Amino acid sequence: MYIDKLDGRIDTDFFDRKAAEWLGEQQKCLEIIREHQEANQTYLYEGIRHLELAQKAGSLFRKQPAAEKRRLLGFVLSNCTWKDGRLTAAYRQPFDLLAKNVIALENKKPAERARTGDFDIWLPDLGSNQGPTD
Repeated sequence: MYIDKLDGRIDTDFFDRKAAEWLGEQQKCLEIIREHQEANQTYLYEGIRHLELAQKAGSLFRKQPAAEKRRLLGFVLSNCTWKDGRLTAAYRQPFDLLAKNVIALENKKPAERARTGDFDIWLPDLGSNQGPTD
């Protein structure tokens, strides 16, 4: 655009308007980039804590008194039903995704798990496959 101005193809008023418009757009882009760079990363740590809780939930549940067991169930489950002697659990997010993934993983054959890179290290009660501990 500057060359067009120098060559007389566009007038100074058009150049000034467009330059101001583009500078404003550039400032908006820089502000968006700055916001992303300064974004709160706590969601990542919360996700890690949820996975750690899911890994330890079974052992924690067994050790807790009844009131704490109820509290933990209230955190993980919602709208559970008891029908015909069968309990059906409805998991809250993100535990619903974890439960679906565990079921899908359990249905895979060991060779398929190895090929797809699915590992059991975060699942409870797997003996030496537990992975690092606290």
